Amino acid sequence: MQQPAALAALTRRLAYSFNNPALLDEALTHRSVGAHNNERLEFLGDSVLNFVIADELFRKFSKINEGDLSRLRASLVNRDSLADIARELELGACLKLGSGELKSGGFRRSSIIADAVESVLGAVYCDSGFDACRDLVLRLFRHKLATIPDIDSLKDAKTRLQELLQSRHYERPEYNVVEVSGKAHAQSFKVECRMQHPVCVTFGEGRSRRKAEQLAAEAALEILHQQLKG
Repeated sequence: MQQPAALAALTRRLAYSFNNPALLDEALTHRSVGAHNNERLEFLGDSVLNFVIADELFRKFSKINEGDLSRLRASLVNRDSLADIARELELGACLKLGSGELKSGGFRRSSIIADAVESVLGAVYCDSGFDACRDLVLRLFRHKLATIPDIDSLKDAKTRLQELLQSRHYERPEYNVVEVSGKAHAQSFKVECRMQHPVCVTFGEGRSRRKAEQLAAEAALEILHQQLKG
């Protein structure tokens, strides 16, 4: 799969030239190839990436708390976000994959190409140090850092409901499983969300208790917002 022209194009898109090309080769070698693969570089790149993004958010948002900073970082550093960057870099065309992964289209799989972004960052760190790696992270995340979503949109329904109730000095809602159906490997949960003030009971159903609780909280939020508007 890996072609010299693709590697040269990748280097241009990264705007970084490796002093030690063997590091880039290692970063692009999936574990399906053998024992010498990119997992160690991925571990290192993940750590540097999370620190650089955390540092940027810490500097940019001086008024928000640790929980909200964590939510913002998670919205930027996740598999989907990294896979988007990998596709922009056309990283999949440069990967070394074992025969099984090649046949199954591993060079398109989000988990594989997202991990490869982190391993490339780890390789840059090993090749030129922190500053070069930081510069690359900020280049790759320039657009995402410039279009960070509103913090409230990143909070799940249970968190938003609890914060809304607390802001009005109301009691926290209670969540109770009222029904579990289906076989063990495909269970469905029905959960109630019960509020004391304002008095309200809503329900949510999902394949996990957490999902059902979130849906029940969403329903409670809709009712609460309507009451507050009225």
